Amino acid sequence: MKTFIKTYVLPITFIVAFASQVPAQTKRKATNKTVVTTTKKVTNNTANRRISSSKVTYKKPTKKVVSVRSVPNKTVVKHNGQSYYYANNRYYTQSRGRYIVIAPKVGFRIKTLPQNYKRVRFNNHNYYSVNGTFYVEYNNEYEVVDPEIGTVVYDLPDDYEKVTIDNQTYYEYANILYEKVQVDGTRAYEVVGIIDME
Repeated sequence: MKTFIKTYVLPITFIVAFASQVPAQTKRKATNKTVVTTTKKVTNNTANRRISSSKVTYKKPTKKVVSVRSVPNKTVVKHNGQSYYYANNRYYTQSRGRYIVIAPKVGFRIKTLPQNYKRVRFNNHNYYSVNGTFYVEYNNEYEVVDPEIGTVVYDLPDDYEKVTIDNQTYYEYANILYEKVQVDGTRAYEVVGIIDME
C-alpha cells in the first residue's frame, strides 16, 4: 500500500497542484507620480503580436486630419533623415505650408518628458506614458517605443479609436491595440498587439 501511494498518489497530487496554479496581474501605486507595476499575465500568442493593418476594421472609416498654420516653440526631431516637429505633447509633419498632427514614430527622441507623464513598470522595464505614447530613457533622452504585450494603463488618450479584428472590439491609438480589462476591480486597458502598417 505504501508503495502504491508513493508511486501513484503522490506524483498525481503534485501534478494536479502544479497545473492548477494561475498567474495574476497586480498593480501598486507609489507616491507623487503614478506608478503601475504589473507582473506578466500569460495569454496566447503574446510574445510579439503584430497585426496586419488589412485585418483591422475601424468603426469610423476616416479620421479627421488635424492641421495648423504654425507651431510655436517647436523642437525639431530628426528621424531617418527627415525633420518632424514636437510641441505641446504632439508631433507634427509639415506639408504645403501647414503642420499636420501625426502619431509619434518609434525612434523619435525628446530631451525632457512633459509634466503629465505616468511611469509604468512591466517586466522589470520602466516606461513613461504620455497620452498614449510610450517612452524609455536612453542616453539622457526619452525614446518612443512600442510597449510590451501585457502592459497595462488606466486611461487612453481622447482620440483613441474603436476597431474590430475577427469580430472582437479593441481600442487603438498610435497603432497600439488595447483590450479593456479589470485589474483589482478597476477598469484598465491591456496592450494586446501592435498594428503593422502596410
